[in-house]
Amino acid sequence: METVKPKSAMNNRRQKFAKTFQKVISLKSATKIASNNGICMLNSNLKVKEDLSTDHQTKTKGNNNNNNSKVRNRNKAVMEALIARLFAGVTTIKASYAELQMAQHPYNNDSIQQADQAVVDELRSISELKRRFLKKELDLSPQVTIMLSEIQEQQSIMKTYEITIKKIQGEVDAKDSKISSLRKQLAECIAFNKSLEKKLNNSESLSLFVNLELSMLNPNHFVYFLQHTLKSIRSFVKLMIGEMESAHWDLEASVKFIHPNANFTKPNHFCFAFESFVSITMFEGFNYPNFIVQDDPFQKNQNIQHHSHQSLYFDKFKKLKSLNMKQYLETNPKSSFARFLKSKYMQLVHAKMECSLFGNLNQRKVVNSGGYPDSAFFLAFAEMAKRVWTLHYLALSFQEEFNIFQVKKNTRFSEVYMESVTEEPVSTSGDSTDSNSGELRVVFTVVPGFKIGKTVIQSQVYMSLMDSPSSSR
Repeated sequence: METVKPKSAMNNRRQKFAKTFQKVISLKSATKIASNNGICMLNSNLKVKEDLSTDHQTKTKGNNNNNNSKVRNRNKAVMEALIARLFAGVTTIKASYAELQMAQHPYNNDSIQQADQAVVDELRSISELKRRFLKKELDLSPQVTIMLSEIQEQQSIMKTYEITIKKIQGEVDAKDSKISSLRKQLAECIAFNKSLEKKLNNSESLSLFVNLELSMLNPNHFVYFLQHTLKSIRSFVKLMIGEMESAHWDLEASVKFIHPNANFTKPNHFCFAFESFVSITMFEGFNYPNFIVQDDPFQKNQNIQHHSHQSLYFDKFKKLKSLNMKQYLETNPKSSFARFLKSKYMQLVHAKMECSLFGNLNQRKVVNSGGYPDSAFFLAFAEMAKRVWTLHYLALSFQEEFNIFQVKKNTRFSEVYMESVTEEPVSTSGDSTDSNSGELRVVFTVVPGFKIGKTVIQSQVYMSLMDSPSSSR
């Protein structure tokens, strides 16, 4: 039977067991801490396992990456093809729009519709690309698309070049037209300069009218400007005779038509017959305002009472005497002078004459429609008409009455009313100094005479020997 031990002994054993257990526990704890590197190794082994697992996944992902790379490359190629296609479309629209603009001037309906349809078709194509892109339904062959886009772009560029060439050609044609217009203006300037030279040559006669006032006006001024006017008449007559000779006219037959049975002492005196025809025609109606010839007493009263507007006529004279005729006609196409010019041209240059001289009636048609030809013939006529018209304003500016007269055929010579256009001397009695068998008589009036108040401006006449004298004037 076991001996019961006292409690103190039991407690001692428990305490000892507890201390031993505590040591064991402490040793295990110390061993665990000391073996901390082993745990690290374990962790390290775990990492190695993880790395091996990662390598395996990397290989798997590598294959996936290759596939993804191919996909990315294809997507990139598709996008490049898409951009190339868009650029080609923009170039096509640009070319079509340029063609549309070109078709506006000059207007070409077919070309406009064709270019407009091309723009619409290309916009629809681009819109379809956008729709497919947004819905990820693009199914493009990159290489083929890029190649076709390049072809389309090059074609559009070539089309643009062609349109540009047409535009440049149009500009060249416009420049050529402008050059032609400038050449025409140059010819007009040359003709105008020639007329200025003539005016400068006549500056002595016109210098008398510088700063001239109405109160200073006298018949001498009329005589001076009459000589200035007669110079233009003779220039026109010379030009007209030259045109007749170029057209192979029979001048002798023409003279006989103007003045039948006229005898000329020299062949070159034929020109006086033509000068007579021109001056008598141009001065017809000179007595009346605006050259209106009527038998109406009211019109005659206007002739008598013209002095009530003399300051107005004098202002018109000063304005017109040195004015460019063409510029005046262009700015005043419906003026009294324009009507006078048209009327006198139709009266002086009849249709058969113009057709014979120039081969057509173009100038007559232009004048009749209110235009003004640029021919030297018409310019000379217009200058002559302007001077006659201006002389008429000068005559209307006088306070005294003025009148115009002609000398009848076979009239005895009178120094008071006549002046011979030839150099043959005429005695005061009307007898020729170089012939005893006949008497010098008037054959025809070359330039009519004028009377301003009591002042007589002699008529210029052509004289010839007559066997049988007739009654004097």
